[in-house]
Amino acid sequence: MQKITTGFWSPQRKILKFVCCGALCLALFGCFKGSEQVGKGKLQLKKVSFSSLPGWSKENFAEIIPVFSKNCAGLKEYGKKENATTQINISPTEYEKICERFAKQKPNNSAKMKKFIEKEFAVYQISDGDNTQGKFTSYYEAEIKASFEKSAKYKYPVYGKPKDLVEINLRDFGKDLPDSRLVGRVENGRFVPYYKRNDIENKGIDAPIIMWGDDLVDIHFMQIQGSAVAHMDDGSEIRIGYADNNGHKFKGIGSILTEKKLIKPGEASMPKIREWLRKNPEKASKIMAENERFVFQRLSDADGPVGAFGVSLTAGRSLAVDNGYIPLGAMMWLDTKDPDKRNLQKIVFAQDIGGAIKGVVRGDYFWGHGEEALKEAGRMNSAGGYYIFVPQNTEIKAK
Repeated sequence: MQKITTGFWSPQRKILKFVCCGALCLALFGCFKGSEQVGKGKLQLKKVSFSSLPGWSKENFAEIIPVFSKNCAGLKEYGKKENATTQINISPTEYEKICERFAKQKPNNSAKMKKFIEKEFAVYQISDGDNTQGKFTSYYEAEIKASFEKSAKYKYPVYGKPKDLVEINLRDFGKDLPDSRLVGRVENGRFVPYYKRNDIENKGIDAPIIMWGDDLVDIHFMQIQGSAVAHMDDGSEIRIGYADNNGHKFKGIGSILTEKKLIKPGEASMPKIREWLRKNPEKASKIMAENERFVFQRLSDADGPVGAFGVSLTAGRSLAVDNGYIPLGAMMWLDTKDPDKRNLQKIVFAQDIGGAIKGVVRGDYFWGHGEEALKEAGRMNSAGGYYIFVPQNTEIKAK
């Protein structure tokens, strides 16, 4: 999977007010009671029983307890942010009540957590029209080797957010305009697109350099994933998070290589792509430049990569979604296959978004950190479906 916008949400105020393209999870849920099916057009919701969920009886609900707690904290914090649009709306009050009861009851084992979920939630299958199946890929937290000092070995800059980068939202200038994020810079009094990857890497920009890396391929993969752990030359480890991007369209390296017939379509996994780039250094920089999207980074003290929802992601329990359809913070049931075609059926939380994650039934599963996670994440490209958990006795609608 070619992913670019891990941690896309940014809390800072911009020169012009920026409405995050993420949908506010807790303004999610509002206008349905009792019906078995909701929705018009593409997105459809159908109420189902817990027992009908594939693999429900095999779930380890004890693993959900700390993630649910973290998600509740995220819901409370994310609820303070500005709202955007998502096609599933849920009243925040009901979700807040569930989190309060969770904190009071403190379910501490698998059986109690399972009972809590089944009492507090109803579950709905999500479909794109009549199609319940979609595409599920996976991503991971990358690694780079770096130093705070530039040298012959550490010569590639890792840029922070540029000083001249400006973000606007057209909706701020009129309610009849699209709710659309634009990124650029001001040149001679005009708002123009920001520099493309090739210009940034070859000419430099007015931006802080947070560290220097030793490998341009690793830095590019960090940008695709959105975050990384930097192994510093003094032996320390520092987590790098997503700060922003240059606003240009993302194009996956795998698709570029396959289009040019430099790699076979069936071999376009992340490990294979990285191997090709390393073996062809002279061509690699030109190939990577065709991905015009450039991601700017920031130093992070979180215990994991921070997704668009604002909480650190949990390996095997966080999912990136298209939040034009799925509200951030939603608890979901995933039903797909892992890279070795084994069942991957479990509770996950919609805590991130991605530039390539578009569609009603479309997810990007967070595998974890490091080389082992890369091996798994880089091979995953599976069909599957998912379900959303909705507070009991609440109203829900698909716009």
